[in-house]
Amino acid sequence: MILPFFRKSTLSEPVYAVYNAIVAQSRREIFYAEWGVPDTLTGRFDMISLHAALVFRRLRSAEKLTKAFSQSVFDCFFHDMDRSLREMGVGDLSVPKRIEKMGALFYGMLSNLSFALDSGERAALEGVVSRNFHEGGEHPAQAAFVDYILLNDDMLSTQSIKDIMAGKVEFGNPR
Repeated sequence: MILPFFRKSTLSEPVYAVYNAIVAQSRREIFYAEWGVPDTLTGRFDMISLHAALVFRRLRSAEKLTKAFSQSVFDCFFHDMDRSLREMGVGDLSVPKRIEKMGALFYGMLSNLSFALDSGERAALEGVVSRNFHEGGEHPAQAAFVDYILLNDDMLSTQSIKDIMAGKVEFGNPR
């Protein structure tokens, strides 16, 4: 129980920079005001998960350093979720259960998004957007949402791992 306090923190300035870029992009008003993402704790978590999943897709690599950086960004994400839950008054005994559920939701998003993007089938990506952001239904902005995800997956694929690991990550503008 006390061992985590002796581990060296891997939450470096570049890790925070990447996580902050993910959060800033996730908070763009268009997602909530026009694209039908609920402006709720769950909706905001889903948007952070989407952008984090896109970054993690770019960082997936066999290199130890890349894996360590990805893990640090993931840790930063879930430390922030833990802090947010506690600030909202969630009891100490409930926080780990909620974090575990959030982790499962995130991994589901990452898996489903990666499968859809790797398949190259737009319909698969439309299904991910529908299930994760529109309660299984359709939304008039769904096509724009899918285009946005494809744009960012392409943009991230051209960004160097070295730059990302230096804290420089860029996302495209939602249209």
